[in-house]
Amino acid sequence: MSTNKVTAFGKWLSKWFTLFVVLWAVFNYFLPVFSAPIVANTKYLLGVILFGMGLTLTGQDFKRIVQRPVPVLLGTVAHYLIMPSLAWFLCWAFQLKGATAAGVILVGACPSGTSSSVMAYLAGGDVALDVSIEALSTLLAPVMLPTILYLFAGQYVAVPTQSLFTSTLEIVVLPILLGVVVHTFLGHRLAPVLDFLPIVSQLAILAIIGAVVSANHANLFTAATAVVIPVVMLHNLLGYTLGYLFSRLLHLHQPQQKALTFEVGMQDSSLGATLALTYFSPTAAIASTLFSIWHNISGSVLSSWWKNHTKESVEEMVANTKAARSEEAVD
Repeated sequence: MSTNKVTAFGKWLSKWFTLFVVLWAVFNYFLPVFSAPIVANTKYLLGVILFGMGLTLTGQDFKRIVQRPVPVLLGTVAHYLIMPSLAWFLCWAFQLKGATAAGVILVGACPSGTSSSVMAYLAGGDVALDVSIEALSTLLAPVMLPTILYLFAGQYVAVPTQSLFTSTLEIVVLPILLGVVVHTFLGHRLAPVLDFLPIVSQLAILAIIGAVVSANHANLFTAATAVVIPVVMLHNLLGYTLGYLFSRLLHLHQPQQKALTFEVGMQDSSLGATLALTYFSPTAAIASTLFSIWHNISGSVLSSWWKNHTKESVEEMVANTKAARSEEAVD
């Protein structure tokens, strides 16, 4: 398959990805046996996704964090402050208990999702800032995730903090670092491979969603778990709202406001589902599954609305991006 065809297919898949997420979830709900063999291997799929993320990172991405640390640090702090707090509040407000509550808090404790950079790009946001926050929040996950779970979810379930730290390090950080190392040594020779990465990542995300729906098909829409649906929706939407208000409070430019909004409101729900299946129960993975479906829908709607209602034209956005890159080169 030629590079042009791969690129065209990748764009087509990205355009309709939200629809595929919903259809694939429905398919596995009614035919759970199809993805059942994948349940025990979700961590490897997640490793593939994060290795691909590492392949796309360059020294410039990390240099940007060092040169302009304030927006990146504030965005990361906002992410790890807002989403876990919202998760705890919603568990209290909806009186969730046990593994169900732990699953909601687990979603809130995850780093920002890889989908956020796609949504920020489609909305005309500051993709460089988005990627920087995403990278930093993901690298901090081995420490932040078990700590947040211990503080907020310890009242609902026993939290294996040491095991969570080790697993998150192995599943998340090592694949990213390996991807960065491979990119550093192979450089431009990776160009043909990079064209396939969005496709591979999206297929891996679909496989994880299918596995979690398969594992939970009997309990996904019972009376006990149906309440998770409004909780997940509110969690995501309030995350967008507070992330946007926080960015306005910081007087960030409009593209940065968009990036920060998506970085706060969108979670790495694939990681949440994988850890829930490994350390808690299939029930704890329900929130991550629903979040993965919902935030792709809400993110697509928000990015489309922003694109059509933004005051800044596409040409201005490109010009501003080039100007920012020129400033970085000068620095």
